[in-house]
Amino acid sequence: MKKYRSLCIALLVAGLALPACREQPPASPVTVPAVTVAYPQQLAVTLYKEYPGYISAWNAVDVVARVSGYLLESLPAAGSVVHKGDLLYVIEPTQYEDAVKQAEAGVLDARATLDYAQNNYTRMKEARSSNAVSEIDLIQARSNMQIAEAALSNAEAALNTAQTNLSYCYIHAPYSGHISLTAYSEGGYIAGQSSPARMSTIYQDSAVYAYFSIEDAQYLKIVENLRRTQPTAEDRRVMVYTRENAVPYPGTVDYLAPNINLSTGTIALRAAVRNPRGELKDGLYVTVRIKSDYKANALLVPSFSIGTDQLGKYLYVVGADDKIMYRHIETSGTVDDTLTIVESGLRPDERFVTKALLKVRDGMAVRPVLAP
Repeated sequence: MKKYRSLCIALLVAGLALPACREQPPASPVTVPAVTVAYPQQLAVTLYKEYPGYISAWNAVDVVARVSGYLLESLPAAGSVVHKGDLLYVIEPTQYEDAVKQAEAGVLDARATLDYAQNNYTRMKEARSSNAVSEIDLIQARSNMQIAEAALSNAEAALNTAQTNLSYCYIHAPYSGHISLTAYSEGGYIAGQSSPARMSTIYQDSAVYAYFSIEDAQYLKIVENLRRTQPTAEDRRVMVYTRENAVPYPGTVDYLAPNINLSTGTIALRAAVRNPRGELKDGLYVTVRIKSDYKANALLVPSFSIGTDQLGKYLYVVGADDKIMYRHIETSGTVDDTLTIVESGLRPDERFVTKALLKVRDGMAVRPVLAP
């Protein structure tokens, strides 16, 4: 009887517990997060580097006065463009015109003296042939003629000097370019006789030079690339920028220094740059962009897909099992400021996480979604 009662109680408890078990909700399935992935691009790319530099005029020459006197006229406006042969300055020419007249008179006098001496010598030779004059008289006549010839040469030289000094009163532009401020005002006295007096400077800047320096390692890389490929004009091409995002000025490298600067470890270069609007001024600081490398089959990933930690740069790679793998990578540059070149750490057939790097971790299972 007791066994029967215990069995009934057990069945009753089991019956009460069974509905409670049925009321428990089923376990939720594990959700695998979706992540956007992509394959690296493989492209032929040209890399560029930028260096600080400065502009120098193609040519710059001082316009000088080589005679003394008062400045009668100052014709060019400061900063304006002058052309080769333009009259720039006039120094009071009166005294130099008088000097030319005096020198011309001296030449006429010397020529007359020479004519007389030559005629006298001719007569003396004839007279000597008939013993009408002595040998001494003939020698004296010849000496007088030679002295007159020398005097004429001196007079002609003096005339040439006087004419040259007169021409110096009219100062012309030696070539075309922008002219600087004039050092003298009209009416001012210029002491240019003993040593040339600077009047202004003309900058020939329709084309200019851009001077800059590159590291010796970069120089060696350029040399190595040129050995592998046939050099072209494009290899010497540069772009000169006056400021960020400004319209560049194309140029061509026309000089490479024959030595490395030991104190800086750099080598100096010069590029010839066209300056049709005259905006590039002598002494202006600029940025020079040059071709630094060429890769025929570069591996590229979006720059925003790359993370950085204490070990360097890394990518999250999705394996064949759709699990995240932390992967350290080596990079070598960027293209268009949006793509980064991966040198090691990633294969062309591997997928990588493109965004939301903070939401994934090494070993995490994901559902990869290929980026469009």
